[in-house]
Amino acid sequence: MLVCGGVVSSKAGGCVVFLKNDGVRRGFSSTWTTHCAQHWSQLRAGGSWVLPRGKGGCGDDGNISFPSSWLVSPLAQGRRLADLSKRQGLRHVVFSGLENVQQLTGGQLEVLHFDGKGVVEEYFQKIGVPTTIIRLPFYFENFLSIFKPQKAPQGDSFVLELPMGDTPMDGMAVEDLGPVVLCLLKSPGEYIGQVIGLSTGKLTEAEYAAILSKQTGKTVTASKISPEEYEKQDFPGAKEMAAMFRFYALKPDRNVALTMKLNPKARTFQQWVGDNKDAF
Repeated sequence: MLVCGGVVSSKAGGCVVFLKNDGVRRGFSSTWTTHCAQHWSQLRAGGSWVLPRGKGGCGDDGNISFPSSWLVSPLAQGRRLADLSKRQGLRHVVFSGLENVQQLTGGQLEVLHFDGKGVVEEYFQKIGVPTTIIRLPFYFENFLSIFKPQKAPQGDSFVLELPMGDTPMDGMAVEDLGPVVLCLLKSPGEYIGQVIGLSTGKLTEAEYAAILSKQTGKTVTASKISPEEYEKQDFPGAKEMAAMFRFYALKPDRNVALTMKLNPKARTFQQWVGDNKDAF
């Protein structure tokens, strides 16, 4: 039986559907939202079991855990998931974590939605849950929302704002995560206890902009905005996002080769934009 905890995001929903297509017949969700209901309805239609809100049994085979860092405290939610995994005797948990930036930088940086997950990673390990930790990079899907290139004040060009300067930043399509998780769940002996940083490539702001230009036919330029300028923008989370990019500039460990081993069909940014250019 597959347990999918904290299913409130595209990460978990996509994994659920992919695993179902590979033959997973039963599933469980500990959190219920309209978004995840769409994915679980596909499972139910295919004959899988859907047990909302914490009604799973003991001895489950595997768990994919994706706490929502923006909607619920990742620390409180993550610890509940860890405690539940321990009580239920799960044999393998794949936890979507992130670095504890405050700890790694000696307090010089604080990225709350990273730090909380970092603490939860340690908690899973401390209480003895057999866990594989995956750390995702910047999502390519972000280029369709908050980081979508914006129309320049003058002319027909668009501006991409990634406060990274000339430092390459790792990225990956969340849609390509499902095969990674499946590979991990099928090889627990190889991956339990590992922390795996995922990425399908590292590009600078200018390189991301160039690919967007080439694939969409629009002129996209790099803003060259600094984190200091970015955090002064008037939208909720600007300071949090600026701190995240400062951490990305420190080049956290993400392994392109291992990611491609786990999912040989995972797409580069150029391939992903080619598949989604109509959305731009």
